[in-house]
Amino acid sequence: MTKNNHYFHLITLFLCTFFTVSAHGANRLEGVRIWAAPESTRVVFDLSEAPNYTYFSIEGPNRLVVDLKKTSTKLSLKNLDNNSKLVKGVRISKSPTKGDLRLVIDLVKPLNANLFSLPVTAPYGNRLVVDLEDKTVTTAPPVVSSSPVKRSVNQSVQSSRDIVIAIDAGHGGDDPGSIGPSGLYEKKVVFEISKRLASKINDTPGMRAIMIRSGDYFVNLNKRSELARNSKADLLISIHADAFTSPNPRGASVWVLSMRRANSEIGRWLEQKEKHSELLGGAGEIIQNTDNEQYLAMTLLDMSMNSSMAIGHAVAGDILKDLGAVTVLHKNRPESASFAVLKSPDIPSILVETGFISNPKEERLLSSRQHQESIATAIYKGVNRYFHNNAPADTLIAKQNNTRSSSISAGTSSKSSAKSSGTVKHKVTRGESLSAIAQRYQVPMASIKRANGMKTDVVQLGQTLVIPES
Repeated sequence: MTKNNHYFHLITLFLCTFFTVSAHGANRLEGVRIWAAPESTRVVFDLSEAPNYTYFSIEGPNRLVVDLKKTSTKLSLKNLDNNSKLVKGVRISKSPTKGDLRLVIDLVKPLNANLFSLPVTAPYGNRLVVDLEDKTVTTAPPVVSSSPVKRSVNQSVQSSRDIVIAIDAGHGGDDPGSIGPSGLYEKKVVFEISKRLASKINDTPGMRAIMIRSGDYFVNLNKRSELARNSKADLLISIHADAFTSPNPRGASVWVLSMRRANSEIGRWLEQKEKHSELLGGAGEIIQNTDNEQYLAMTLLDMSMNSSMAIGHAVAGDILKDLGAVTVLHKNRPESASFAVLKSPDIPSILVETGFISNPKEERLLSSRQHQESIATAIYKGVNRYFHNNAPADTLIAKQNNTRSSSISAGTSSKSSAKSSGTVKHKVTRGESLSAIAQRYQVPMASIKRANGMKTDVVQLGQTLVIPES
């Protein structure tokens, strides 16, 4: 090799190495999205590669400054969609380091900031997530209703509480859920159905609805049960639209908690989809938060878990009866799987799959307002029937039931009236246990057994039990 050829070879090798390193090290900002929740805001930066970043806060005015290393962009951030009450906007500022990209988030007031990166998870690529939360945040969710909550005018029962139903519209924000063949987002369909269901519940005297999310934003899966608990919910209903790898499956279904993995192929697919949802919407708390797993492991031993599961199973059965009247059912009995949103040990919880959005015919149905109304009505009927037949003892509906029972008893013979005075009757529904019934009425199991001449703890479907005074 001649001297000139040797130099040429070295220069070529240097240039190839330089451009390879430069190409590998050059990140691009490809999008910015702002998702506003009632007490927080999430800003998402979409990037071509995993981000290398630093950040700091400034006051007067309040700003969060994010420096993305070796990053460029051709985006204009002047017309970003922004409905946040906490973030004024996002802009590009001059970086003190050549080759870096400085982004400034202008804030309404000082906020708590949590930044983390997320890997490629379809339909999104690499992301840097900025969660901004009000420092005085409260965890109670807003009540969303198209009409005011109705109350009874009967002064004698005004002190009794409402039955509270927490309604969880699945997915939201970063997480669109399943996407139908024509591009319909699951998160939009289930939110519409959830709002209709909440309105029907709030129109019922003695019942009140709580919406877990009141807009298009993501709520971490563990947080959904926490919000229901903070609202002292009697039931948590999570609304979804099914999907599968093929377009053939169809029909609505209702899911309850299983202590084991789902035993059906679709159930296993849905469990995997839930993990995917966490990666889309958050930092995967369900898998990584060992404190939550430890808490769950301990509380599963508590009797309240058995009670919650029994009630959830009974409500699911009631809802399926009405869903079957307005749509095809995938299964006519409750199915079981290990979904995070069902794992609250102290709140009966069910998950309603309103149909398969991956099926072209059902996608068209789910996009129809008329069908959304029919689905919401069917869910409402099942919930309303269950709680009117099994109202917790301290609720307005239970008091109304007792008043009606007393009126009916007044028309019977004096002997029969005296014998039944001071008692409540309970009809056993599918999935209920004696321990769950005793806990609901806050009466010892032994007292119920004595009042009904029972020798064992076993109750039968349809059996009417006399519930003695506690």
